Amino acid sequence: MYQHRFHRHKTREVRVGDKVVGGDNPIWVQSMTTTDTHDVEATVAQILRLEEAGCELVRVTVPKPEDAAVLSEIKRRIHIPLICDIHFDYRMALAALDHPVDKIRINPGNIGGYERFRQVVRKCRDKGVAMRIGVNAGSLEKDLLDKYGYPCPPAMVESALRYIEIAEAEGFYDIVVSLKSSDVPTVVETYRLYAKQCNYPTHIGVTEAGKPPYAIVKSACGLAPLLLDGIGDTIRVSLLGDPVPEIDAAFDILQATGRRVRKPELIACPTCGRLEIDLESIVAELEKRLAGRKTPIRISVLGCVVNGPGEAREADIGIAAGRGKGMIFRRGQMVRAVSEAEMVDALLEEIDRWEQEQLSKPDQPSQSGLGAKSAENTQTGKKSAQSQKESSFSLPLVG
Repeated sequence: MYQHRFHRHKTREVRVGDKVVGGDNPIWVQSMTTTDTHDVEATVAQILRLEEAGCELVRVTVPKPEDAAVLSEIKRRIHIPLICDIHFDYRMALAALDHPVDKIRINPGNIGGYERFRQVVRKCRDKGVAMRIGVNAGSLEKDLLDKYGYPCPPAMVESALRYIEIAEAEGFYDIVVSLKSSDVPTVVETYRLYAKQCNYPTHIGVTEAGKPPYAIVKSACGLAPLLLDGIGDTIRVSLLGDPVPEIDAAFDILQATGRRVRKPELIACPTCGRLEIDLESIVAELEKRLAGRKTPIRISVLGCVVNGPGEAREADIGIAAGRGKGMIFRRGQMVRAVSEAEMVDALLEEIDRWEQEQLSKPDQPSQSGLGAKSAENTQTGKKSAQSQKESSFSLPLVG
């Protein structure tokens, strides 16, 4: 069966708490709190909810001294890396770095000049704390706006490279870069341009995407092309309101692009006039009974005899059904015929058998092309045009 081979943009590795960003490491999912950071109880409670949803890095805003003052207490009570978001006042970054935080996010367009940026870089270097250089189309430096006329991709990339060069001059290399806009084509073009010139790892997202469900669609449109290009080492789906739904949305985008699969994927045909079983009930029951499973397996449930057999063969486990009965396929081979009433139990039995086989052969790729990772890490910073090559790798079986 055909297996996808992906190419990931080669980046250096940057440690953020207990996570390593870049290289061959998973594409980490992160979010940001909506609470007043100095309200420790509310902030910690929201972070714990994010953790439960699967969030792997979390960002809090630090606009005031009282926000910086509680960072040690917040860090003590959570279980994922803590990132501090700094705007306008570089002194808040310096204050935050007096606490056991894991990364500082700086927006270079509004931090107040190169010397203030250097002060933050030096303290990050001395403390061993990573930094995200977060370029945003809405706050680009005035000289770049004058030069380009508007916040276009070349302007945004030039901003990022400018501050990377300053950081490197200070002997600091623990850098992650983001280049965000609320305009999808700008996001895609900017990250692609950056990836041709630099290999510090990237945090990707469409900023100010708005209210779901449209915001999820908009984020997917911006993130999917990048992920399929192999660009992106951490991801956030920015949604209006409660941040917890951002986590499932991000993981769904990673799964749909084949970049990080951490649960079964259930494929079902649309409900057309050819349907000859109660497909909705079968799929609903399967979803219910598969909840919590981490097996990266592709399961198809097809309710007609036209396209069903062919498509069922393409899944790891599939069923093609019609007139109250169906045929189960496993790795493209017919396994057994079952009645409609037996379909859910029979599919779960096959899934259990698949899981046992995967446990005995942990590096065995599935038919859906999800295999063990194999790309080489790189520890270099900016790249020359001659060295801008990508490596081929297969995807990890688990998230």
